[in-house]
Amino acid sequence: MKRLPCNFFGAALVVALCTGTIPQSSSLHASETEIPVYTLGAGDRVKVSVFGENDLSGEFEIGGDGSIAIPLVGKIRSSGMSVVQLEREVTRLLKDGYLKKPRVNIEVVNYRPFYILGEVKRPGSYSYVSGMTVLNAVALGGGFTYRAQKNRMTISRGDDKNEESRGVKPEDVVLPGDIIRVPERFF
Repeated sequence: MKRLPCNFFGAALVVALCTGTIPQSSSLHASETEIPVYTLGAGDRVKVSVFGENDLSGEFEIGGDGSIAIPLVGKIRSSGMSVVQLEREVTRLLKDGYLKKPRVNIEVVNYRPFYILGEVKRPGSYSYVSGMTVLNAVALGGGFTYRAQKNRMTISRGDDKNEESRGVKPEDVVLPGDIIRVPERFF
């Protein structure tokens, strides 16, 4: 494996923090697919830290209505936002009459689960682990059954409002809230 200088990782981190995306490098990953920006949704648990304001900091779960309730600012619609977008919104609301220079940090503590259905030994809901692929998800589900049609698997993104299923390969990335379907073969 080719060694990269330390400043490469620093630059990659700055790009990720500023844009909300995770850059890909062909020397680091075999796959050339870009990891989509993660959007928050119902069931995610986030930790909000407001520097110097312990009463405003804490862990909050995004409710079924897609919002979280933070002291002083109240309910904030957070479903569909990236973590960076939510940080900016909380900062903006705290600046509006509450704090002069709020410094807000938000991180996802617990992701919502993903689902695997169809021809796996234990279909159901599973806890998401960062960097998970479709093949990892199948392994969590106990592996394929003998009737599984492995080349016809589909995935529906949890944040996709159209719920459009698309074909996937075993190395494709799984995100929280995704629904993976493994169809049955008939012959």
